[in-house]
Amino acid sequence: MQQIPTGTVKGPGEKPHEFVFITTDNKRTRIGEYLYYLASDGRAEWRIVGTITERRLVRNLPDSFLADPHTPPALVSGLIGLGQEDAEIYEIAVETIGYFSEDLGDFVNPRVPPMPGQPVYFADNEMLARMLSPRVKGARGGAHIGSLLTRQRDEVPIVLSVKDIVSTHLAVLASTGAGKSYAAGVLIEELMMPHNRAAVLIVDPHGEYGTLQEIHRHPAFTSGDYRPEVRIFTPDRIKVRISTLTQADIRYLLPDVTEKMSYFLDNAYRVVTERSGERGLWGFQDLLLEVLSQKYEDEKGKGGGNVSTIDALEWRLRRRFEQNRVFSDHEHIPLQELFRPGQCTVLQLADIEESEQQVIVGALLRRTNKARMITVRGAAGASGDEMNLPYPVFVLLEESHRYAPAGARVVSTDILKQILSEGRKFGVGIGLITQRPGKLDQDVLSQCMSQFIMRIVNPIDQQTIASSVEGAGRRLLDELPALTKGQVIVSGVAVNTPVLCQVRQRITRHGGETINAPDEWDKYFSDRARREREREGAVLIKSGGKKDVKIDGFSV
Repeated sequence: MQQIPTGTVKGPGEKPHEFVFITTDNKRTRIGEYLYYLASDGRAEWRIVGTITERRLVRNLPDSFLADPHTPPALVSGLIGLGQEDAEIYEIAVETIGYFSEDLGDFVNPRVPPMPGQPVYFADNEMLARMLSPRVKGARGGAHIGSLLTRQRDEVPIVLSVKDIVSTHLAVLASTGAGKSYAAGVLIEELMMPHNRAAVLIVDPHGEYGTLQEIHRHPAFTSGDYRPEVRIFTPDRIKVRISTLTQADIRYLLPDVTEKMSYFLDNAYRVVTERSGERGLWGFQDLLLEVLSQKYEDEKGKGGGNVSTIDALEWRLRRRFEQNRVFSDHEHIPLQELFRPGQCTVLQLADIEESEQQVIVGALLRRTNKARMITVRGAAGASGDEMNLPYPVFVLLEESHRYAPAGARVVSTDILKQILSEGRKFGVGIGLITQRPGKLDQDVLSQCMSQFIMRIVNPIDQQTIASSVEGAGRRLLDELPALTKGQVIVSGVAVNTPVLCQVRQRITRHGGETINAPDEWDKYFSDRARREREREGAVLIKSGGKKDVKIDGFSV
């Protein structure tokens, strides 16, 4: 079917790869909309696609038509035989992307500008679905996260390349309440679909991803004998074996360690690791005994002068590790329990202090990266070997600025940088989610080659994105403050060109909803809560004791 032009080219724009066209179409010429013009080199004809970046009203109805708010301008213009739409003329600026090459699966800019007077057409839905998304909805390796924002919902599905997300890493950036955890949940759902069957680990500091357990019994995720599994590790089940910690990890966990304490700690650490040999198994008491053995020796082994330092170091070690529920002499979670194709594992780190969270994540990422390196190089043992991890994995880090903060040194930063720069070779993918991009290390952020960018209003965060994220164009970044909840800029290697997307509805429930404070306050005055308070009060008076009880979530 022959398409009808929507406007006519006026000439080149202010910037390279821009052109301007004239139109009377006010309804469809929205910022971010896709259009094309035809170009030819004599052998082939191309549809050169571009997106609208600016629009300006160049002719309007006279001011006298608009002066009376009680009389519609269309009525006045109609009386003299002039339609309102005909009276309004717009000048539209378009940034050229290029034509889509089916062979390359990407856009190519032939650098053939449109000629003045040449017609401009709107790209149809079928054309956009084929060009914008590198994968087809429901096909292996595709992640359907939503639809093109400038069209009706579901008219143009946006389907990302899972291979590129996992191998070149992902950043999800948004202000609080913009929907970043919701969008991440949609991505996880797609990764667990029968056509992907991914091995995923989520580090969840707030308990927002527990509702993903609904995946296991939901028919949308099952196919034949495939039934995905979601495993939740609560804080009491998270164990890290002390022998997997580095001396930097241990030092980081101890408060106010002096240089002299660090010297003795490093000596003790070196001795226990060398003594443990290839197995590398040692415990807290082994380390503590080596520290105490230096109590009456100085640096030259001549004795004396170390008592107070060793005592202080011993106190710090005992305080941190002796009764700690996370760090164990023998227990830790095997990698084969954390990672398995068709399994999503959620580590809930709520109630674990931030320094311990950083050490947990750092130790886990080191183990994972080492196992994948050994396996890829063919040096791993049989299937029961702890270092045998024979499939790629994807790790999603909520509140990622905790693990690689800008301007601060924490133990998890270095291993994150290593994986982000080398993980592609060994099949370890990282997803970073943060509400404050300005607080995230820029070297870490710049290594993420795909981005979900949602509403950002903080100028520092906007500047961080502009300087660190190469995939998003300047025109789309200008849209950040205007985006509403669930609207996202998708850019980078996982999509053929940056697009504005409306995130699809989740299949599972979202676990990160904002608490409705007025509703919670109102519960306190409910008849049930009042009866419970009266009953508990009578019990306390009768027993003469004190008891802390909860009614509808309140301690009374």
